[in-house]
Amino acid sequence: MLSKPHRLRRPCEFELTVRRGRRASSATVVVHAVAKSSAPFRRASTQRAEAESSAAAKRTPEVGIVVSKAVGNAVQRNRVKRRLRHAAKSRLAQLTGLLVVIRANPSAGSATSAQLAGDLDRCLARLNSGSR
Repeated sequence: MLSKPHRLRRPCEFELTVRRGRRASSATVVVHAVAKSSAPFRRASTQRAEAESSAAAKRTPEVGIVVSKAVGNAVQRNRVKRRLRHAAKSRLAQLTGLLVVIRANPSAGSATSAQLAGDLDRCLARLNSGSR
């Protein structure tokens, strides 16, 4: 499980990341990422807004995972979410200062943990290198 500061929770954060962020895709996942410093939305909570203003909070990556019904039944979707959360948690150091949305493609339902992690690594490498 990703800790609370590392989770995207609000729909506007997901929308901003998907619409304005850079994208890299593979057979099983699509990764959208945008720098937190370029995120123009306002937080509803003043306490959270104050926390966001600190330098450490701006470097803390936030990750959201989207798994649609096209992936499979509830059991398969939850399995994919668990696997992607685990893979993302171990890669938080690579995501410093980013808002990231990981979207599972339908083929993710039959993929192993190693395949999902490998595809996530390839997408993150493409995003870090500047190519799509």
